[in-house]
Amino acid sequence: MPLEFDDPDGDGMLRPTSDRFGKSKRRWWRPESRAGRIFLAAGALIVLGAFTTLALMMRHYLERDARFRIAGSEDIQATGLTEVSRAQMLPVFGEDIGRNIFFVPISQRRKQLEQIPWVEHATVMRLLPDQIRVSVVERQPVAFTRHGEQIGLVDANGVLLTMSPASMSRHHYSFPVLTGIDPGDRADSRKERMDVYLRLMSELDAGGKHNSEQVSEIDLTDPEDARVLMPEQGADILAHFGADRFLERYERYQAHIAEWRQQYPHLAAVDLRYDNQVVLEMASGKETSQPSGGAGADAAAPGPGAPTVTKKPAEPKHSTGAPTAKKSKPAQDKKHAAQQKRAAIQNGSKPQSKTKQNSASTTRPATTTSGNKDRSLRASAATVAQGG
Repeated sequence: MPLEFDDPDGDGMLRPTSDRFGKSKRRWWRPESRAGRIFLAAGALIVLGAFTTLALMMRHYLERDARFRIAGSEDIQATGLTEVSRAQMLPVFGEDIGRNIFFVPISQRRKQLEQIPWVEHATVMRLLPDQIRVSVVERQPVAFTRHGEQIGLVDANGVLLTMSPASMSRHHYSFPVLTGIDPGDRADSRKERMDVYLRLMSELDAGGKHNSEQVSEIDLTDPEDARVLMPEQGADILAHFGADRFLERYERYQAHIAEWRQQYPHLAAVDLRYDNQVVLEMASGKETSQPSGGAGADAAAPGPGAPTVTKKPAEPKHSTGAPTAKKSKPAQDKKHAAQQKRAAIQNGSKPQSKTKQNSASTTRPATTTSGNKDRSLRASAATVAQGG
């Protein structure tokens, strides 16, 4: 018996209306008669209306039932608060006092909490029948910052944090002081500078070393040149570390700083960004270029290893090959001086400043005067302001 075909869906595809045994192929749920189809549609509408009515009644019940209403601030629980106080957190939930717990905008409250500077991440949950639970992860400071006369803290993402002097002393933070991290900078700009700082500290402390403890201040105004203030006996030396190869340049500095200072009493800054030479800057602004292999003992009689004079330093190159050496003898004194400056920041006092020697003339080889280089980075003399 031939099969009969039909196009019930109107899509141009013919489908058999019966199987090969002649039985009609119809959907099991579709009535054959018109009255049956009307009855089926009416039943579906009744069921849908019942579910809608039940949902509205449930909503009305939950909205009106006093058991689900947040009575007061004591129904808002919080964990993880150390630097953030409840007084700072509770205004976020001010509109929710007296509100039904099911109608508190949880995601919006979480975003508002994360706008508090000390809050890195927050979780907000409903705790039936009438409580809100908040879990806070606070930011961890990694350095002090100085902006004008204000001393504060900063985390790894460049978020500036404030803390009272009493809290700062209680935590016993021991960080270098950073400059060049300003509130007016964009967030991504501060993050870029903090990445340089974190790489610098990580490389200096690689292999279980604690070289970073000898660092007093770091100027990150130029993210391509980390300028580090190294405390020395009688004066602070500004060292230009560039943006990479920090440990290599630090070891080169430590290997030769004693002889450089002995040969040049008015040494103010050391530029370590060059491959085959180190530029020494005097307190008067004069520059003398020296091969990175070491300084000679007598500048007046140049010989093998003695400094050579250049009128203009070569452009910094970034390649390997610079020598490394063990730390010089005054390392412990410099570590102690750096720790004293950090302690002064913690206690809200003024760190002792050291006067650099200034000379109008020198018996060293004559050189041209350099540009306006910032070699005056020093420990902050500002008192830590309340909340700043």
